[in-house]
Amino acid sequence: MEARTFLRSQGLPTGDAEAPPASSKRFPDGARYRVEIPSTEGPEVLDAVLAEAAERDVPVHRISQGSGAMLLTDDELARMAGTAARNHVELSLFARPQAGWHTGAMSSSPTGGAVASQVRGTEQLVHVLEDIRRSAAAGVRSVLITDLGVLSVAARMRAQRELPADMRFKISVQMALSNPASIRIAEEFGADTYNVPTDLSPAQLAAIRAATDLPLDVYIESPDDLGGFVRHYEIAEIVRVAAPVYVKFGLRNAPNIYPSGTHLTDTAVGLGRERVRRARIGLDMLHRYLPEAETSELPVADLAVPTDVAGENR
Repeated sequence: MEARTFLRSQGLPTGDAEAPPASSKRFPDGARYRVEIPSTEGPEVLDAVLAEAAERDVPVHRISQGSGAMLLTDDELARMAGTAARNHVELSLFARPQAGWHTGAMSSSPTGGAVASQVRGTEQLVHVLEDIRRSAAAGVRSVLITDLGVLSVAARMRAQRELPADMRFKISVQMALSNPASIRIAEEFGADTYNVPTDLSPAQLAAIRAATDLPLDVYIESPDDLGGFVRHYEIAEIVRVAAPVYVKFGLRNAPNIYPSGTHLTDTAVGLGRERVRRARIGLDMLHRYLPEAETSELPVADLAVPTDVAGENR
């Protein structure tokens, strides 16, 4: 960056600390980064996000959703799977419910928020596993998991063909494991990608990258309730040290719409389109400061693209 050159000319440090090493790891096709648009809460929002991405020339490799398959009708679930399949995009649906949506009081207490993303009791464990099974039956091949116990059981179900062999487990930022040793445990339990906490520095990301081969999902911009960070000028450094990485564009100064529904469709569509615009801003910065960084050209063989079950039955 030219600003660093000027700082050096003034006898000033050019960075906060010694730069962490570049990652030599890549996606199977050789790419360093892919793009994820989160909070795509239904078929109308998915259509809007893909239309905006086409208009702004933003490559979208993965769409994720936070309200869970449990709050999609059978028709909505089939529509989302079919749309993602036709566009060669991975669709990752949240596996719900968790304690934060249940009757327990601790998750809403001043010091109990850490349990909100955990699965509470055996019955809720059954419900989450059933949500994963329903997603898989609809053709979805990627689900978001927050709980280590759910991950370990789902991975055994996958190994024993109770779930499709190509089912992927994307770990949510809400699991909150934050250091190389703990994230390696998630990998050993069956995780396929890991969404790190939103506030990790490039040096901390580099340390995690040294300990795991998992693709890391990193918020470039995070929602207010996950910190509200806007890290666009760090995107090149994040890709450099954390590859392979899904750069993920949340949205600051936006309402939390979970759980979503038709009463919030217009808001969700507007937020989805703005996330794509933010992605365009971020990618422009990435191309400016790390022009050699490669992305994946769709279609991509290793993406967990849904099987269009409804289309096959038409």
